[in-house]
Amino acid sequence: MQFGRHISGQFNVELESIRTHVLTMGGLVEQQLSFAMQALHKDDLELAKKVIRDDHKVNAMEVSIDEACTRIIAKRQPTAKDLRLIMAIIKTITDLERIGDVASKIAQGAIDIPSTKEQKFHVSLEPLCRQAITMLHQVLDAFARMDVDAAAEVHKFDDKLDAEYEAVIRQLMTYMMEDPKNIPNILQVMWCARAIERVGDRCQNICEYIIYFVKGKDVRHLGDQSLDDVLR
Repeated sequence: MQFGRHISGQFNVELESIRTHVLTMGGLVEQQLSFAMQALHKDDLELAKKVIRDDHKVNAMEVSIDEACTRIIAKRQPTAKDLRLIMAIIKTITDLERIGDVASKIAQGAIDIPSTKEQKFHVSLEPLCRQAITMLHQVLDAFARMDVDAAAEVHKFDDKLDAEYEAVIRQLMTYMMEDPKNIPNILQVMWCARAIERVGDRCQNICEYIIYFVKGKDVRHLGDQSLDDVLR
């Protein structure tokens, strides 16, 4: 990726190093989310425990990148596009860390929720999980290339994730009415589904940061149609 010309070539090196670390953190978060969903789907308690144990790695990367960004602001006093990049990175790592927290919550759910064989109700969160992982993968790809068009496409994908989430909730509410004794377990599954749905919202945020960096326009809280108008 090309940065603006700087008197200090070292500035470019520092910016590129931070971007690389963000993508490394994104890869780790994607892996954590994938493992957590596997643990939930396959009742793999050991994998769930591994995800919870490894959450500190994501947290440590967030702190490290945040400190590097603070040093650059203090030392280089970036302006214009460079400053937008730093701000976009600081916001992106916050959302990635929160997706890492979601992975831990799902892994905890895999431990707490009765195994699929013991459940009196059958709702698969796998399609919802797959869509969330796809969305995260695509937004990290868009971030790597700082691709506005790709970011706008991923932003729209959240509607599909929301529709899948609502279908799961309707199904779970039906089971609640049929057998109130299952309500505690069903609530735990609902909680996991909600956590997965939030991944989509976090990915949408990262899409908005990419657009902010490239276009210099704040597109938060705009609908898809307004977003298209801004990007024309």
